[in-house]
Amino acid sequence: MIVTTAAFGSNQLTLIASVNEHSSPKLVEVNWLLAGDSWHSSKSIPKLKKHYGIDDQSFTFIDKDSLSKNEPTQALLIEAIAQLTEYFNGERQAFDLPLDASLGTKFQQRVWQALQDIAYGETISYATLAQNVDSPKGFRAVANANSKNPFSIIVPCHRVIASDGKLGGYTGGLDKKTHLLALEGVTCKA
Repeated sequence: MIVTTAAFGSNQLTLIASVNEHSSPKLVEVNWLLAGDSWHSSKSIPKLKKHYGIDDQSFTFIDKDSLSKNEPTQALLIEAIAQLTEYFNGERQAFDLPLDASLGTKFQQRVWQALQDIAYGETISYATLAQNVDSPKGFRAVANANSKNPFSIIVPCHRVIASDGKLGGYTGGLDKKTHLLALEGVTCKA
């Protein structure tokens, strides 16, 4: 696994891509870093180790400015940072990056796929998302799957809000959810 971090304003994201000689590299995580934390603090690291059967030595951190376009996995991280930069600059509304969602259950993968159908600048409720994945009474299960999304921003879980128009939750923090929605021209009830 190749790991890097990138700052967007005062916020940092951890980006992790898989290295596999038998297939094309894919992103396995794009998630918020809390102030003062390092990528080692990511709550998904133990899950990634278990899922892929790897150890600490299987993670290689490379500073974003030292990534090489000549190495496919590093080139993917460079492209992900470029697309995120375009998004934060208001120049991109959707992402075109290969994702490895195999860490999630089949239900979580269905939810994450449905999240990608929510258009830029739009929001839906957890109840609507539950209906969209053929689980009309499963809004709590959908909210839980949303909270496990390993691809913050790229798989836009920030576009899901409570039925009453309030923000609901967000793993990166409500300040980040508010910021992302505002960037997309959406205001929600406090």
